[in-house]
Amino acid sequence: MQLRWVREFWNARSLAVQFLVAGGFVSVAAMVIIGLLVTSLIQDSVTRNSAATTARYVDSVIAPLLPDMQRNKVLDVPVKRALDETLGQGALGNRLASFNLWSRDGTILYSKDKTLIGKRFELSDDLQAAFTGRLVADFHRPAGLTGETGPDGGSPLLEIYNPVLQPWSGDVVAVSEFQEIATDFERDLRRARAWSWFAVASVISGFFLTLSAIVFRGSRLIDRQSKALRERVSELLDLLAQNKALRLRVQRASQRTAALNERYLRRIGADLHDGPSQLLALAALKLDSVALTDASAASEAREREALAIKSALEEALREIRSICHGLVLPHVEAAELPEILRLAVRTHEQRTGTTAALSMSQTPYSLSPSEKICIYRFVQEALNNSYRHGGGVGQAVRQTADAGRIAVEVSDSGPGFDPAKVRSGGLGLAGLRERVESLGGRFEVTSSGKGTKVRMSLDIEEVESL
Repeated sequence: MQLRWVREFWNARSLAVQFLVAGGFVSVAAMVIIGLLVTSLIQDSVTRNSAATTARYVDSVIAPLLPDMQRNKVLDVPVKRALDETLGQGALGNRLASFNLWSRDGTILYSKDKTLIGKRFELSDDLQAAFTGRLVADFHRPAGLTGETGPDGGSPLLEIYNPVLQPWSGDVVAVSEFQEIATDFERDLRRARAWSWFAVASVISGFFLTLSAIVFRGSRLIDRQSKALRERVSELLDLLAQNKALRLRVQRASQRTAALNERYLRRIGADLHDGPSQLLALAALKLDSVALTDASAASEAREREALAIKSALEEALREIRSICHGLVLPHVEAAELPEILRLAVRTHEQRTGTTAALSMSQTPYSLSPSEKICIYRFVQEALNNSYRHGGGVGQAVRQTADAGRIAVEVSDSGPGFDPAKVRSGGLGLAGLRERVESLGGRFEVTSSGKGTKVRMSLDIEEVESL
């Protein structure tokens, strides 16, 4: 459970934070490993070089004093006295804490500690390596072979095992073991270690900081691109949703178009049947009246029947012209919005004998022909419905424009109606709604006992971009 929580917590961090943590841990581990390796190599190299230098110096001083070690297994008194004098004073006396001369069988031929001369010990690994001809050196602080430390009682020591070679044969005949007081050496070694750690830490830190800067910059770039991509995807999803909604609206409008056209045809047929057809039938009946067919009928009756026939025919003609006038669309494509509104209101006033107030605002937008036709038909049908159902009382048309939208509202002061009870199959409101929404507009109807308002609005920029 804890492991899962840690994994989830880790995955929730950003890539930059993950790199900072993981890279920091790896960099510290690498710095420690490399630092230990480098300081160890430096210590070994410095120890070996310093031991070689000291060994050559000691060998140059001690070797001339030694006899032929292959013939003489024991040093005589003059040689020992010379070694005592050499190792007890001068540069060697101050630098060497101890000195032993070993034979191959483990016997100490000479030592600054006189009690060890002539004693035999088992050869250590370092002594065995020195008898193979290899210089062995070790830097440490422990006590020497005899339990003594340096003259100052706690100085660091550089222990050296130096093979003594036969001059003409090059064979190892003895090994000189001595411990050099390495105070200066230790100080130099510490300085070398410090600089090596500083160099390693600087390089790894600089490398890590450089990579971190690149990673953080890349992380910020990725975050910005991810945010922009998410915003773009969100916009595309919104557009897809809008396109889907528009497609559904277009499909619904297309499905209703045939039905609406059929209803319009039925209404035109009903208007022709109820109006002109009845008047023409009346005129036809009048033609068959006795007053016209009987030659003996009085002239006054015949004239009265003729006038009735003429009146019926004239009324039928007016009805037909009124129906045709509602069907024929005036030339609104080339007109501007104010002219279109005035034309719709004036035509309605002439046809019905009523008045309608008109108020308009300035419109800086250019309308397409489909928008102009939609607005004209909206005003025409809304005023016609107001006249039929509201008696044409308080008719008013108001047009406004704001923020890329044009709104037209037709109102009256009639008795009103309940929009929820309007038949969905009706022609007036259904036709207006379909016409407006087919252009992506909005259609609203509000009605009460104080009157009715029918409002439409079109997003001009949206329509123009389609």
